[in-house]
Amino acid sequence: MHPKSRLSRRAFTVTAFSALMAAGGAVAAGAPAAGGPEPRRGRAAREMRGVWIASVANRDWPSRSGLSAAQQRAELIAHLDKAVADRLNTVILQVRPTADALWPSPYEPWAQYLTGTQGKSPGWDPLGTAVREAHARGLELHAWFNPYRVSNQPDPAKLVASHPARRHPEWVVAYGGKLYYNPGLPEVRAFVQDAILDAVEKYPVDAVHFDDYFYPYPVAGQTFDDDAAYDEHGGGFSSRADWRRDNIDLLVRETADRIKETRPGTRFGISPFGVWRNAATDPLGSATRAGVQSYDDNFADTRKWVREGWIDYLVPQLYWNIGFAAADYAKLVPWWAEVARGSRTKLYLGEALYKAGDPAQPAAWQDPAELSRHLTLAKEHPEVRGHVYFAAREVTADRIGAMARVVADHYQQPAKPSR
Repeated sequence: MHPKSRLSRRAFTVTAFSALMAAGGAVAAGAPAAGGPEPRRGRAAREMRGVWIASVANRDWPSRSGLSAAQQRAELIAHLDKAVADRLNTVILQVRPTADALWPSPYEPWAQYLTGTQGKSPGWDPLGTAVREAHARGLELHAWFNPYRVSNQPDPAKLVASHPARRHPEWVVAYGGKLYYNPGLPEVRAFVQDAILDAVEKYPVDAVHFDDYFYPYPVAGQTFDDDAAYDEHGGGFSSRADWRRDNIDLLVRETADRIKETRPGTRFGISPFGVWRNAATDPLGSATRAGVQSYDDNFADTRKWVREGWIDYLVPQLYWNIGFAAADYAKLVPWWAEVARGSRTKLYLGEALYKAGDPAQPAAWQDPAELSRHLTLAKEHPEVRGHVYFAAREVTADRIGAMARVVADHYQQPAKPSR
């Protein structure tokens, strides 16, 4: 579901994808200009206006580990107040960044990003406070969970002694300098769901949210070692890739069912990588040339989840500018709109606010109007019910005024969340 240091959640290690992200791309000729406060057809009063708040590696919040409880709370409240000021209506808060918790969980330790020490209580309940304070401001609070990432470093001994990954080393795969739970083990899948559902049972969260991390992104020259799990559980599948996709399908379907059983009003949303498959790989794919395809690399069959009605909303990460040759925003929006058409799954679009004004990005991202043009273009597709911005740090800093331009052009009036 975003940043691209990927200690924060979005940095990729695939060489081809790095090249894709670094390549230039001009705004397409004839692309829609930034619009005024034109209402979305018939839906001006109800659309998703969201922001991700990433806690992993202290990406957005808390700004650093070891702050006092009062300081952490004050920073969180400031993010909520900024969302209200920008007439947003939803915050997606990362509450399980690395097989840990931002609430008192009986399953997993307190996240190290709070105190600097994994397992140490911060002296308050961040998730409980976030839900209460968001609702008091008229915001929805979506609790964001990373299912399988255990640690952003490779040494299990550096985890707190009580960590489930140390009690069950057979659950863990070291890969790319990090640790992951093995998605191919049924006991892992059950445990991950138990840990997530604990929060859903305790707090009236408006949604459970997953980002794009299922199987980890490929690392050149390395193999994700799930041989033993495949030998034990992969019978009946024509390939390991099909088996891996089935593992993720099971996670999604079972999690959806358990959310409905536990708290029926809580929705389930997923924010996958913005390219399902390239058309050159699959005629059902998009007119893109991305070095990463989520179906093949994360083993996430997002189209299936929508067709089967397993998820309530979808937020593909369309983190490219209009006219970007390898993955053009203007081509991906209609592709995803077609995926959602006629389904029960609401479609929102993930927006790369973090790129606006970044000198390492193509020229289009130096234009404060680029993001506003995204929203204008999306209005041509009635399946698009709103946008989510990555991420809170950039909403606050707004380096070149791109977010202010979005607010001025499109958010002059408040809107209720899309449901």
